[in-house]
Amino acid sequence: MNSLYERIYPIMPRNFSYVRVSTIEQNVDNQIKEIESAGFIIEPHRIIKETISGSMPIARRKGFMRLLDKMEAKDVLIVTKLDRLGRDAIDVSQTVAKLEKMKIRVHCLALGGVDLTSSAGKMTMGIINTVAQFERDLLIERTQSGLARAKSNGAILGRPKVLSEEQCSEALNKINDGNSVASIARYFHISRQTIMRIRDCVPE
Repeated sequence: MNSLYERIYPIMPRNFSYVRVSTIEQNVDNQIKEIESAGFIIEPHRIIKETISGSMPIARRKGFMRLLDKMEAKDVLIVTKLDRLGRDAIDVSQTVAKLEKMKIRVHCLALGGVDLTSSAGKMTMGIINTVAQFERDLLIERTQSGLARAKSNGAILGRPKVLSEEQCSEALNKINDGNSVASIARYFHISRQTIMRIRDCVPE
């Protein structure tokens, strides 16, 4: 239940926008004009501009991360296109879910300005989530096919062994002879952790 102060002086939502271009030769002016033409009024200091490739995951976009630090519950984020929210359907889906959890509304002009956290927006996100799941399944399928193909071609999968079987036996003999882990590691030019794994019978 809202406090008496909030009922008398309701907190007005703040509008933010995230505009992005891929190269320094481009500029964000057209995106800002598009947002203004849609009727959104945004203070200049609440417009986050970033120059970064659209293939970069949202979590690695410093500008967007800075935006999240500024926003609070009931704020509104306006973007021109979905790719401003992630590099693919999976990334976009996760970003919108995170913003919804923060109680932030998200308007995408390319989708008619619909709020992606509203009932209508959730229908759209349902389609995006379906595409995201398809992309996940496709990625898993490709990975498994690639591993199977590599294995059939004789490739050795997994982390390569640091020491050969003969060297492992030699290391164990040195351990049994009372040599320290540090001295054995120096002898083979490897880490102490590797020698300890061999000592404890943990395979590489």
